[in-house]
Amino acid sequence: MKMSKLFSRTLREAPAGAESKGYEYLLRAGFITQLGAGIFTALPLGYRSIKKIEQIIREEMDGIGGQEILMPVVNPADIWKETGRYFSIDKELSRFKDRVGRDMVLAMTHEEAVTDAARQQMDSYKRLPSLVYQIQTKWRDDPRPRAGLIRVREFTMKDSYSFDRDWEGLEKQYQAHYDAYFRIFSRCGLSVTAVGSDSGMMGGKIAHEYMYLSPIGEDTIITCPECGMTANRQVAKFRKELFPEETLLDPETVETPGAATIAGLAEFLSIPTRKTAKAIFMMGTFTDPAGIPEERLIAAVIRGDLDVEEAKLQNSARANSLRPAHEEEIRAAGMEPGYGSPIGAAEGTIVIVDDSAAGSSNLVAGANKPGYHILNTNFERDYSGTVADIASANAGYACHTCGAPLKMSRGIEVGNIFQLGTRYSETLGCLFQDEDGTRKPVVMGSYGIGVGRLLACLAEEYHDESGLKLPASVAPFSVHLISLVKESELPDQLYADLVKAGIDVLLDDRKDSPGVKFNDADLIGIPVRVVVGNRALKQNAVEVKLRSGSENADTAAELVPIDSLTARIAEILVNMQKTS
Repeated sequence: MKMSKLFSRTLREAPAGAESKGYEYLLRAGFITQLGAGIFTALPLGYRSIKKIEQIIREEMDGIGGQEILMPVVNPADIWKETGRYFSIDKELSRFKDRVGRDMVLAMTHEEAVTDAARQQMDSYKRLPSLVYQIQTKWRDDPRPRAGLIRVREFTMKDSYSFDRDWEGLEKQYQAHYDAYFRIFSRCGLSVTAVGSDSGMMGGKIAHEYMYLSPIGEDTIITCPECGMTANRQVAKFRKELFPEETLLDPETVETPGAATIAGLAEFLSIPTRKTAKAIFMMGTFTDPAGIPEERLIAAVIRGDLDVEEAKLQNSARANSLRPAHEEEIRAAGMEPGYGSPIGAAEGTIVIVDDSAAGSSNLVAGANKPGYHILNTNFERDYSGTVADIASANAGYACHTCGAPLKMSRGIEVGNIFQLGTRYSETLGCLFQDEDGTRKPVVMGSYGIGVGRLLACLAEEYHDESGLKLPASVAPFSVHLISLVKESELPDQLYADLVKAGIDVLLDDRKDSPGVKFNDADLIGIPVRVVVGNRALKQNAVEVKLRSGSENADTAAELVPIDSLTARIAEILVNMQKTS
């Protein structure tokens, strides 16, 4: 590719709204351009990097027995209604009608579509196990797109699906993906951590996420430096400090003016926050038997020194989604914002009680009256509900496994794997005939990698003050050939020789100044730079630099004889591959 013909252009300044350096450099280097909120066009440089990532993924998926397919992004809504996700997923799932009025959806994932295909193919145990994958466009109408390709609405994903006779077979395919994912990310040059995660809307038994640790990440990762326990905060457990049982005292309503917060209440009564019961009110969306969504009030109760983890609460309540309850909704159920508790709550209120509150005695709770609380409240005697772990883990809490203090970091999810089990096969009738003649549901797994998000994370990891420094395995080109000479055919000849040797080259043949060319080379960040300049040509040589080296140091440049250039570049690229 010659830069004089390149469709994209570089930018000198960071565009408005570039929230991270990686995003800024992808825009400035001409890898991507924005079409709308969470919608991006991959320009030639960016698309070449994406294709290289996809090729790595294909090789590893093929290596564990995957067969590539391609499913439609537009799905008939009927199969989504069969699984219930048409009703349970909120506005992130885009629904529409075709010209004859049939309900359709834009697929945000393809469990329904692949199960529909499998139920037409997997008729016998002889056809199992099986593994298919695709690299396909997805649409998720995310309400908060951010940081460029980190959080988008339209994206490209590798999603694979395994089919087995039993759970033992699923475990093998799950482990194969678990290992293959580490190879994929390693070949791309990204260090990731696998963490236990919430299966969320996917359903299923076990799930892991692959996290790139970054301060701009939206996920909170909880780790134990002693035993190695690692989990997303959404599911992380910890040892809750338990206190001695007390004799149950009689409840007593007391006036607590201005004590509408746990901190204020504890200060007013001169008690520790652990002696209080905190109530959090959410509205959960559920699907009734007719498939119609309905909202119900959820009252979550937790000990005052802890916080509620929303994902745990949603799972415990079996809600499709949650939102904070409005004050009028809380009052309509007989409870008072700031002074609320489930004591005397209206019928139909869903009460979820953290085991920390359920196992504590004589806690102070809201009296559902402004300015008043009740002393000595106790679970089961004064109110009832479902007991669950809905507490949010934090740094310093005791590890659930070994008791050591936990640590906390931020991360970006770049991949996930799920053991779906029979969640979809039973619902959609994907059955096979076993050896004994019985019909059984296929046992399934689902596995995803966000291709664009992976590129975005690489840009966050590999850049300096001048621009990108992508690894050779994913850089759009291996060599950036810069011509500083006029009226010479040599740059074109070197370009042709390198291309003939199978080396992908970007030739800067523009008539711009050396400063502009070097700045653009730094910005785009191709691993190997070859400079054809008059000074080196006097020695019948060209300069070769590595983008990862010290660009301003004279020692960073290597003079290579012109007739040895192709061999030397090939050697450099082989060494890069060995060390990646």
